[in-house]
Amino acid sequence: MKNKFLYTLVIVASVFITSCKDGKSSNEVSEVISVVEYKGSPITTEFDAKIDSLIAQMTIEEKAGMLHGNSMFATKAIERLGIPELTMADGPLGVREELSLDSWKPAGWDNDFATYYPASGALAATWNTELSYLLGTSIGEESIARDKDVLLSPAINIIRTPLGGRTYEYFTEDPFLNKKLTVPFIVGVQENDVAVCVKHFVANNQETNRNFVDVQIDERTLREIYFPAFEAAVKEANAYSFMGAYNKFRGEYLCENGPMLNSVLRDEWGFNGVVISDWAAVHDTKKSIENGLDIEMGTHKPFDEYFYANPLIEKVKSGDIDEAVLNERVKNVLRLMFTLKSVDDKGRAKGSINTEDHFKDAYDIAAESVVLLKNQNNLLPIKTNGIKSIAVIGSNAKKKNALGGFGAGVKTEREVTPLQGLQNKLPTSITINYAEGYLERYSKTAKNKLGVITLKSPVTIDKLEPEMVAAAIEAAKNSDIAIVFAGSNRDFETESSDRVSLRLPFAQEELIEKVLAVNPNTIVVMIGGAPFDIENISKKSKALIWSWFNGSEGGNALADVILGNVNPSGKLPWTMPVKIEDSPAHATNSFPGDQTVIYEEGILVGYRWFDTKKIEPLYPFGYGMSYTDFKFSDLKTNKETYTTEDIIEVTFNIANVGNIDGKEVAQLYVSKPNSSVERAAQELKGFKKVLIENKTTENVTIQLPVKELAYYNVVDKAWVVEPGTYILKIGNSSRDIKTEISINIK
Repeated sequence: MKNKFLYTLVIVASVFITSCKDGKSSNEVSEVISVVEYKGSPITTEFDAKIDSLIAQMTIEEKAGMLHGNSMFATKAIERLGIPELTMADGPLGVREELSLDSWKPAGWDNDFATYYPASGALAATWNTELSYLLGTSIGEESIARDKDVLLSPAINIIRTPLGGRTYEYFTEDPFLNKKLTVPFIVGVQENDVAVCVKHFVANNQETNRNFVDVQIDERTLREIYFPAFEAAVKEANAYSFMGAYNKFRGEYLCENGPMLNSVLRDEWGFNGVVISDWAAVHDTKKSIENGLDIEMGTHKPFDEYFYANPLIEKVKSGDIDEAVLNERVKNVLRLMFTLKSVDDKGRAKGSINTEDHFKDAYDIAAESVVLLKNQNNLLPIKTNGIKSIAVIGSNAKKKNALGGFGAGVKTEREVTPLQGLQNKLPTSITINYAEGYLERYSKTAKNKLGVITLKSPVTIDKLEPEMVAAAIEAAKNSDIAIVFAGSNRDFETESSDRVSLRLPFAQEELIEKVLAVNPNTIVVMIGGAPFDIENISKKSKALIWSWFNGSEGGNALADVILGNVNPSGKLPWTMPVKIEDSPAHATNSFPGDQTVIYEEGILVGYRWFDTKKIEPLYPFGYGMSYTDFKFSDLKTNKETYTTEDIIEVTFNIANVGNIDGKEVAQLYVSKPNSSVERAAQELKGFKKVLIENKTTENVTIQLPVKELAYYNVVDKAWVVEPGTYILKIGNSSRDIKTEISINIK
């Protein structure tokens, strides 16, 4: 690891850790487990005197130019003072291709290819913080190689509804898992002299009406569910920039929201970086600049008409806005530029892009993200001995997802599809019989009605073509095994649009049932970023896999899981409901709202709702099978009674009782019986991913600071650890608790 951040290694036992950059294979066993506490380097104040001198030499026009877009993804340079542009790039899937200076059209370069990385949902499914750091490091190297100062990532909003159009781009429904993945990613990016832009601050949990909807969240819910990852991004990772969201929060647009940008972000949390608007999210010059917004981007006007362009210049010259406020914003930007070494470029990282090392990084993440949902009669992995033919069915077998939909994609030279992955990995003696099965089609005329989630949601044509169905059935009949690749794509799951329902598009369920009817040895592989209604498919199929928009090497990784070259270890980062009405935002009729949305479910988001209300999900949070079996035992804590300053050491054994090596994610949930305040039935408060060789047992330790057990007391405006008995539970999903133990807090 590079030494530009502080970290602590705690030696615990003979347990696996994925190595990031030392060239080790992802399935090698280390003799120790490394618990890394990531700490990012702060923005420098070393050059403040020089910055003050530069600001003193600037005109008001030059200062304003540094605070707004002068092209689609850059601010204005001041060449006479040696100050370059501040350059930005979208980055949820990798570094976006170059765009035209004044439009969203591609610039048409031939040297702006990049690695397509697995989406954030896939990373979250690995439950592996080391892979989060790996992704950050890898994409940071690509960003600096493209001369980018700010990567517009990570997107860390909580997944509140399964219908969210950007669910694939977010991590999880759980605040603890969210922050544990956020911090190492940020550290990895920023050690390459590239700033992250943490987004979207805050409460941007739906695409429907996102440009104006007023979000209302009670203070405890805000603090316990929606703030933790953002707060950790500041206090632990030292994130260099934040993005203000489109929506309103408690009546004020978030790019001019003083309580959020100044009182919470800067004053309470100590953020001293740069706040950048989401594209075209600014509404008022004076409110925004006085309430904490540093840079305005993407407004739908000529660049000199942006709120921070001529209008700002006029208001400063007239005295309506104090020039000291303008200077403060410019100083924030210059501090960032000096921290990134972009002003003089001395000693700045160089990076690399589109390399085999980075494709390997993408593969490693994808391989650990695949979730095995069902495996009746051990149909998986496919045993190729004696197999002569395999039917591969479905448009998603050939579908590429690096580009598509509304929002950021990646221009890549390599995207291995599932079909290509099987062709690469299967013995040449096995014939692949491919049939497309269904058409991906959208209506050019039909529109969703207002109130049915969103007007922009694409209306699919859900009708099978008889000749395509016949070809799929013929392929399935004449093959030893059939694999149907179904699910979604990035045109259907997209920014700016929430889905209307959980229904699978393009009549895929009907196709899958027809294939299952003629070949019981059918494996169903779902590809997507968010839950779907797959209850019938789950009941009728013998084998079911969940994969993601999984990057340049996604097809190879998926094929390796199907064929057993990789033992699946992914776990769901969200709850898959039986029906949409079971999910909290929908059970409370509080999604999507109209002008206002009130989060009626409060702290009971995701699995917290399902577990507390005793609603059975189709697949629970944290769920994922393996090709081997694990047994948990001997749960202990280092003490029986603790104070609020203590750290609880939770130790237990995990035995691999199967015949192959495998990785298991041990999950620590905590319950508080007889609490004086409302609490979820249980909350995730720790996890650890462990590689265990077959027929061996590993002793595992999870450290839980007692302070993690606190709830937010709204009256006292303070975090409080309630004294009394707590139950610590170890399991491999929120609904599969293996063993538990009680402790006491003084």
